[in-house]
Amino acid sequence: MKKLLISSVAVLVLLALMAGVAYAATGVTDPAVLKDLAALRRATTKYQDVNAALADGFIATPHCVAHPELGGMGVHYVNPARIMDPSIDLLEPEVLLYVERGGRMKLLGVEYMLAIGPPDAPVPNPAPPTPVLFGREFDGPMPPPEEGMPPHYALHVWVWQANPAGIFAPFNPNVNCGH
Repeated sequence: MKKLLISSVAVLVLLALMAGVAYAATGVTDPAVLKDLAALRRATTKYQDVNAALADGFIATPHCVAHPELGGMGVHYVNPARIMDPSIDLLEPEVLLYVERGGRMKLLGVEYMLAIGPPDAPVPNPAPPTPVLFGREFDGPMPPPEEGMPPHYALHVWVWQANPAGIFAPFNPNVNCGH
């Protein structure tokens, strides 16, 4: 009986430690969201190799996005077919975020993007309802960030690079574009 009690306490302590580690890494405590984040990480592991992203139809944008006070987003690798798809799939983000480190591209996170109009169009009025993923509303609606892009909603998820601003913040102070 004493061994069972000790074993039960040890398991509870281990579970509490694991929950603490998950919270420290993401700032998230909801078990369903943590499960979805783990699934996203598994689904994007192959994109650690940027050639896998290119083979799956992702196209690099020409520059690394950064804000002087907020940090960076990195280089956006956009999948045009996914952006124009009117659905959001947890395991198929529309954009992959990379930064060059040591002469190679390092995957930092993903961006979900829901187009709400054709490329270069203004934000529709009224805008469609805000999508929700991971229990969070997307940012937006936003006008096209550059020529050839549609107005959209977006949600960044920093699953491969810690972000002190939060796992769902658009910019990451830990990301430096090197300029």
